Amino acid sequence: MTRVLVTNDDGIDASGLHALAREAERQGLDVTIAAPERQSSGASASIVAGEEEGRIAIQTRTLEGLEQLPAYAVRGGPGLIALIAAHGAFGDPFDVVLSGVNHGANVGRAILHSGTVGAALTGGLNGAWALAVSLDVGMRPEAFEWDAAAATALGTLPFLLSLERGSVLNLNVPNTPQHRGVREAPLAPFGIVQTTLSERDEKHIRLAVEDLPNVPEPGTDAALLAEGFATLTGIEPVSHRPVGYRG
Repeated sequence: MTRVLVTNDDGIDASGLHALAREAERQGLDVTIAAPERQSSGASASIVAGEEEGRIAIQTRTLEGLEQLPAYAVRGGPGLIALIAAHGAFGDPFDVVLSGVNHGANVGRAILHSGTVGAALTGGLNGAWALAVSLDVGMRPEAFEWDAAAATALGTLPFLLSLERGSVLNLNVPNTPQHRGVREAPLAPFGIVQTTLSERDEKHIRLAVEDLPNVPEPGTDAALLAEGFATLTGIEPVSHRPVGYRG
């Protein structure tokens, strides 16, 4: 049976995590949940941990409606969780890492900063098939279609498993009961929100998140998501490019 790690960056109590784990189990997969004990958005692939005497703190949890699944709250971010999982922290290494469902879209090159994506990239770097899943809830959602996003994610799993081991996909799903289909899309130059400096004094700064004022480039993940499609993008954990240095 395919062993699956379900993690996220919104924390162990997040509804999107629970929806993804439920759907993975419903599909007959061998599911283990391991997620940060607290909100870790923006953690990227950080492996910084909350340590106790040099050891990473892990607490066994029983999650409502998921009592039959092993679940662990980790004092660390999702990238760290994917890393220690690959080294046997939760039993045999996992075949698949499912990260999400994230509260908010992860599109464009700004996915560099996403803990949701960071967990998937770390899983792929360590030999698992990996999928980052995000729900485009917008700034003021009236409802959350977690189950619809989870079902879309598991619907892409056969395609993911047809790729070479270590492949990583980034999936964004509209916050609607049904969408217009799944489309492969390149990353937009930017995301769909921007971080701004909203307050500054001698001892503190405050950041805020705002919608971007410009329309995303046609055909990119941000544009297709805005048109009602779920978007799927292949991404790589680490790569290099020749720069022609002749020193």
